[in-house]
Amino acid sequence: MSTLFIADLHLDASRPRITELFEKYLASDEVRQADALYILGDLVEAWIGDDDDAELPARIAAATRAVRDAGVPVYFMVGNRDFLLGEAFAERAGLTLLDDGVVHDVQGRPTLLMHGDVLCTDDTAYQAVRRQVRTPEWAAQILAMPLEARRAFAAKARADSKAHTGSTMESIMDVNADAVADAMRRAGVTRLIHGHTHRPAIHRLEVDGKPTERIVLGDWYEHGSVLRVDDRGNVELRGLAVG
Repeated sequence: MSTLFIADLHLDASRPRITELFEKYLASDEVRQADALYILGDLVEAWIGDDDDAELPARIAAATRAVRDAGVPVYFMVGNRDFLLGEAFAERAGLTLLDDGVVHDVQGRPTLLMHGDVLCTDDTAYQAVRRQVRTPEWAAQILAMPLEARRAFAAKARADSKAHTGSTMESIMDVNADAVADAMRRAGVTRLIHGHTHRPAIHRLEVDGKPTERIVLGDWYEHGSVLRVDDRGNVELRGLAVG
């Protein structure tokens, strides 16, 4: 038995092979026999609301609901691309929504789970935008727009994000070491799992003199990335080939 983690799939109609890989992986024995599957944000390239009538949300819901119907809990935490995903879609897709920064027992070890963007405190421009768009008032204003207007808005937001990424130093867009230590200290844990930065790795570090572990999930732009934690505590971070 094992617990599985994925993040930053950025599923989009323009990248059908990745959507197919997602569906294939969720139908695999590894997933269907797992203790739980966690999706830590940015499941899609852009989420315009639970009422989106495009094909992709329906395919996602069918894939995750099938996992849940097989008896495997599917936990979902929103990221910076899908923070408008709400209870209506979660119910349809069989997802259990998680707050960013929750602590779960992962194979006997308390583990802090985050999307990861709040740890990138050196990127002050991004953090300012994040604070603005995460208010209930902003969400209500966007969701009141017609679907086509929301699609156009999402396309512009993606373009703006790409421009920001292209003009910002990579070190600024990575996590801040003090923010990581503070988050783990507040949570009282020695393990953190997050995504967002697209820099898959297992980092060993110390917080207040204690050995700790920060595991970064990879993205799914060219291939899949999966973290598997088995019932003996063994950790495996690996890629999934597209084929």
